[in-house]
Amino acid sequence: MDNNTFAVDTVGLRAITSELRAGDKVILSGEIYTARDAAHSKIFQMLDDGRDLPIKLDGAIIYYAGPTPAGHGRPIGSCGPTTSGRMDAFTPRLHDLGLMATIGKGERSKPVRDAIVRNNALYLCAIGGAGALISKHVVNAEEIAFHELGCESIKRLTIDSLPLIVGIDCHGGNIFETGRQAYCLLP
Repeated sequence: MDNNTFAVDTVGLRAITSELRAGDKVILSGEIYTARDAAHSKIFQMLDDGRDLPIKLDGAIIYYAGPTPAGHGRPIGSCGPTTSGRMDAFTPRLHDLGLMATIGKGERSKPVRDAIVRNNALYLCAIGGAGALISKHVVNAEEIAFHELGCESIKRLTIDSLPLIVGIDCHGGNIFETGRQAYCLLP
């Protein structure tokens, strides 16, 4: 692997967060959770009501995805990333409660970027439109909360060697800004 590629499990990610820079590649293995808009709304209601959450936020990684049902002996169907900006209203509070990283696609708002820096967290980008390919890195999937939401329920996924890119690092580096700047320099 080159100097800008880090193979790490989800437990060890926190230890290298400060080494990672926007644009670095991360090959991630371990446990992550899926959650989209509807699940985030339910999580916030539980927080506001003082109830226990179905996941432990401290050190957790949330993948913004609504996987399709499994087929052909696989643990999960297509599992592509959801546009992350849809969760921007929720993300700062979750980072302040210990969420280590999120995985999705697209840019993030300034409050989210500030929360990432403030909490030594990360925003990792998955390849949009590659749901079938991404699903091949899921070795186990278990629905753990909000079953009534169907594909938007919270699932605990075990992933193996999922390729990601650091979109926003804990130092404020932002691939969406640097990428635009580099593009504007092209002849």
